[in-house]
Amino acid sequence: MANPRLRRPNTAPDRIFRRSNRSDSQLGLMAMLAEAFPEAKRSDIKSWLKHCQVRLHGRVTSQYDAPVEPGEEVEVNMTRSFPVLNHPRVRLVYEDDDIIVINKGYGVLSVGTGSSKKETTAYEVLKKYVKEQNPANKIFVVHRLDRATSGLMMFAKSVEAQEAMQHNWNNMVLARDYVAVVEGTMEEDSGVIRSNLDETSQFEVYSTHVAGAGRQAVTRYKVLARGQGRTLVQFTLDTGRKNQIRVHARDLGHPIIGDRKYGAKSSPIARIALHARTLRFAHPITRKDMNFQLPIPARFMAAIGK
Repeated sequence: MANPRLRRPNTAPDRIFRRSNRSDSQLGLMAMLAEAFPEAKRSDIKSWLKHCQVRLHGRVTSQYDAPVEPGEEVEVNMTRSFPVLNHPRVRLVYEDDDIIVINKGYGVLSVGTGSSKKETTAYEVLKKYVKEQNPANKIFVVHRLDRATSGLMMFAKSVEAQEAMQHNWNNMVLARDYVAVVEGTMEEDSGVIRSNLDETSQFEVYSTHVAGAGRQAVTRYKVLARGQGRTLVQFTLDTGRKNQIRVHARDLGHPIIGDRKYGAKSSPIARIALHARTLRFAHPITRKDMNFQLPIPARFMAAIGK
């Protein structure tokens, strides 16, 4: 595939056409484009796909048979290639004019801190990416994931989108589900953990029953599978406190494997087994229902012998 960055002259403006699958059935991408652009030759459509000029689900694709569901939208840039995010630890899941959703790798900081100025962060990767499209573009933080947690994160591309999400977070976010592998075999299939969380001077979060101390945290859990003396669990956040799942897993007596800070005794996959799998929210501008889900990491399944 040609390098799209070598094909992006800054002369003519982008001419981006958006077309929807208007049929009542699923179509392959090439067939859908042929129907949406009847004046285009088959060779034109092949060229668009080859040169990264087509986006489906907000991502550049060259897969000619990618399924396009009824009503789904496809974008075609008639001027040049769309930029492509190429980073081994930060994967693009979705992008539009207002937001970017990524799959953040384990060990990558969401944003920089005073002591991590030389580290690559998800924020810095995306900042560079959007400025390659236009030097005036910016990226805005909406929420964070721990360095030790992999999975779905959203960033805003405008102050308007950022403020809409942050000021109405509890109403805008419809679901945040995580999967984790915990030590031991959990007996209960599901339950709810409620506690107030506070933090020590060494930045360790803990549950407290002292009246007026800390902030309330509520986590729901559901067992997905058991095996090899461990349990694969889905955790759903009703609140979003720092280290909330990690602390509540410890409170249950089943710390997350690899999480020695919060009581784990083993680290069979050489990482903390916590992954932000589902992120569902109302789009900050269009209010469209946005629902993203990642597969359960293969290493998590291997840890329970599946």
